[in-house]
Amino acid sequence: MIEVRNLTKSFDDKTVLHGVDATFYTGKTNLIIGQSGSGKTVLMKSLVGLLRPEEGEILFDGRDLLKMKRDEIADLRKEIGMLFQGSALFDSETVLGNVMFPLTMFSDMNRAQQRERAMFCIERVNLLGAENKYPSEISGGMQKRVAIARAISLNPRYLFCDEPNSGLDPKTSILIDELLSDITHEYDITTVINTHDMNSVLGIGENIIFINKGYREWVGDMSQIYNTSNEALNNFVFATRLFQEVREYVAEHGTIAKRKS
Repeated sequence: MIEVRNLTKSFDDKTVLHGVDATFYTGKTNLIIGQSGSGKTVLMKSLVGLLRPEEGEILFDGRDLLKMKRDEIADLRKEIGMLFQGSALFDSETVLGNVMFPLTMFSDMNRAQQRERAMFCIERVNLLGAENKYPSEISGGMQKRVAIARAISLNPRYLFCDEPNSGLDPKTSILIDELLSDITHEYDITTVINTHDMNSVLGIGENIIFINKGYREWVGDMSQIYNTSNEALNNFVFATRLFQEVREYVAEHGTIAKRKS
């Protein structure tokens, strides 16, 4: 579990996060949502240590990131997996080489053990047979799955995903969402996803943090979001006709069928 308490971050004279409190639960898909410029990316970067807030606490199972020494931060980062928006694969490495990279850098495994672990992760994301291909030889959705395999290769306790569905078609986005959800529950990971994708919110949002103008305005899950009275959240989620129709359906029927692959 990751707990954020009274987090404040400014750039020059502009405050971007105003005393944000949030809890990201283990074994759940925790989503951070909000408009561009709302502060959600700053919150994500603060959580992974890329930015240092002026005030507050970031507790990784009780360990305050902001009070850690350099060697303690290095140890914590070994427990963290990252899925970047653009996948960030090495073009000159095969699928297998990309997944093995963090194992080579940060584990004590020998080469055979690294390969065995990497192949396990490749199989877990349903890419067996593609391990010798290069990123340019596979689709965007497959590249994202390679990035997920790499992110879980060190068996992380915490998994951070920045816009995992960026650039993907709706069908592939659903597959990525469901894969992230399955991995979260299977390995009991604290998964934090920064997203604009309302399909993700409505499909896998077990714990949703809505950031608006630097404030945490709302917390709930994918069922509660339909009936919120928060005007800013309503304007954000139900901005399109599609989601207006979804909301009307829920108001009439009380629920919506769970999405299936």
